Amino acid sequence: DARATTRARATRAATRPRPRATVVRNVVSDESPSDASTPRRRALASIALAPALFAAFDVAPARAATAEERFASVRRDAVELMRADADFGPTLVRLAWHSSGTYDRMGKTGGSGGGTIRFKEELAHGGNAGLDKAIAKLKPIKKRHPDVSWADLIAFVGVVAIEEMGGPKLKFSYGRVDEMDPEAVTPDGRLPDADKGDGPGPKTRQGLRDVFYRMGFDDREIVALSGAHALGRCHADASGYVGPWSGTPLLFNNSYFVLLKGLKWEPNPGAKKFQYKDPSGNLMMLPSDIALIEDADFKKYVDVYAKSQKVFFEDFAAAFEKLETLGTSGLTALG
Repeated sequence: DARATTRARATRAATRPRPRATVVRNVVSDESPSDASTPRRRALASIALAPALFAAFDVAPARAATAEERFASVRRDAVELMRADADFGPTLVRLAWHSSGTYDRMGKTGGSGGGTIRFKEELAHGGNAGLDKAIAKLKPIKKRHPDVSWADLIAFVGVVAIEEMGGPKLKFSYGRVDEMDPEAVTPDGRLPDADKGDGPGPKTRQGLRDVFYRMGFDDREIVALSGAHALGRCHADASGYVGPWSGTPLLFNNSYFVLLKGLKWEPNPGAKKFQYKDPSGNLMMLPSDIALIEDADFKKYVDVYAKSQKVFFEDFAAAFEKLETLGTSGLTALG
């Protein structure tokens, strides 16, 4: 009886339907699930399945930021720096100006194209005294925006500063490619001197023309670009000169020309370097500033800009946009 019972059970087991075996192969190998239990294989399986999961749940991969979005973010960062330090705005204009002002149209060297002013070799030039601090402040912005070149960053923050301080709306084009070798730094002496040894005399006037003509500017553009002196002030530890040009050094306007033409300027015997003072003693002018009203060909444009801020803004915008693109190629206009 026991043997019969055992045979009956065996017969039922043999005839009972068996569940179909399902072997799920690993998506990245030919191994069964039991062999794919290592963390590495599970990670690889997750990576391989990711596209299918994105599709199943209608989730799109992150979109790359447009140029407009990148530079809008840079603008916000630059404005934040200006809010933290109001005097930083004029410094950004000076930085952008000096980055561009080394251009030589004959030799096709210098200019803003390579961002070489960030190198210590160029920061050591006399006219760039103090700008190392500006570069240091911009480093966190550059780190947050690695896809924006140093050359574009320096040029763009100059535009931002002018606009944020009340100046004209400026066009900007991007696509400058950074030089990686300090050998690209141009020789010292390419920026304009405030005094060639004769105050506002013929040597200083010719010095201005030599520098600006070398870049491709004419007398009208020289005077228009000089209007940036409405901003900021001179510092003894930088240029050696001291004081602001206007009573509104954080506003971009035509006050520089109004004051240059309208006030009586006298040498300041109390200054360490030869400079001029107004009747109040609070404002200053450099010898190269006074040269603009002692040279007839310069003065006629001082008169125009003192009379019309609108004309000044138009001419300055055109000249500054030209300045920032000297020596560059293949740039794309920012929309």
